[in-house]
Amino acid sequence: MTRTLAVSLAASVSFAAVAPAYADASPELIAAAKKEGQLTVIALPHDWCGYGAVIAGFKAKYGLTINELNPDAGSGDEVEAIKANKGNTGPQAPDVIDVGLSFGPTAKEQGLIQPYKVSTWATIPDAAKDKDGYWYGDYYGVLAFEVNKDIVKDSPKDWPDLLKSDYANSVALAGDPRTANQAIQGVYAAGLSAAKGDASKAAAEGLKFFGELQKKGNFVPVVGKIASLTQGATPIIIRWDYNALADRDNGKGTAIDVVVPQTGVVAGVYVQAISAYAPHPNAAKLWMEYLYSDEGQLGWLKGYCHPIRFNDLAANKKIPAELLAKLPPAEAYAKAVFPTLDEQNAAKAEITKGWDSVVGAQVK
Repeated sequence: MTRTLAVSLAASVSFAAVAPAYADASPELIAAAKKEGQLTVIALPHDWCGYGAVIAGFKAKYGLTINELNPDAGSGDEVEAIKANKGNTGPQAPDVIDVGLSFGPTAKEQGLIQPYKVSTWATIPDAAKDKDGYWYGDYYGVLAFEVNKDIVKDSPKDWPDLLKSDYANSVALAGDPRTANQAIQGVYAAGLSAAKGDASKAAAEGLKFFGELQKKGNFVPVVGKIASLTQGATPIIIRWDYNALADRDNGKGTAIDVVVPQTGVVAGVYVQAISAYAPHPNAAKLWMEYLYSDEGQLGWLKGYCHPIRFNDLAANKKIPAELLAKLPPAEAYAKAVFPTLDEQNAAKAEITKGWDSVVGAQVK
């Protein structure tokens, strides 16, 4: 990703409006997908980005069965699932993946994904897509603190606060930082805060920060989820704001606070791609058409993700006012930083390699 994208996404509306209406997927594609009859997805928990409703909407619209693999998998696991099932046309072979930005170009280089340009291609910012259509941004958010207020009375306001004795045995990542993009970005964000915005030092400082968090007994080596949060096992989770905001609405009686830190505000773009070995390639293409339609994009926004076509939808007044009212105020995102692909790749390599030796916590 480029810094240009960072500026554009942070703005309320900065991309030129394109045509306000788009045709549905072609009858030929719909027919071909229905003939295949099934789509296999991976790593799509229903409480992530509104995916539960998005999946239901796709099934209702086209009548296809969706086979859902390992909803708790990380981006690295998704790529490995393609590799492991190259010659497999059975139910364990994913047709599509939804991964962190840095995983898209890597998967392309390894020949694991195939190109496809959706009908709304022109409304996806150039900086958020592969020019040949191998991968394309779908949504973005920022790393935030999700806090169980029934247990933690004073929410942390910034990364250094997490080191306080008040938060002993309380802080968790939402994934394994050796494989999961969300967790890797969490380490990076903490480091960017410690490095005062110096991206070249963020990974090292992030590892050092979590090493200190582990040493103080504040870090919990468990993958943080809504269940562990409400049960008190991980009363503070570092995770994408859209997941935390969805939990706030669905906490089932638990009071949840969502805090965007004062420094080290890291935004992350996720990308979609179709497996080069997809057993159901037409169903995969139809899935992409749905995700990048107005309906699909608004489905993600209802799950508190900023869809990649957000500015286009806003320019064409397609976002319901009541939906906009539920989103956090724009000033919470004013300091958001969108790491470049080079920065992400360098940080991912350093964090995944150094976690065991510097931090030494086996996240499970």
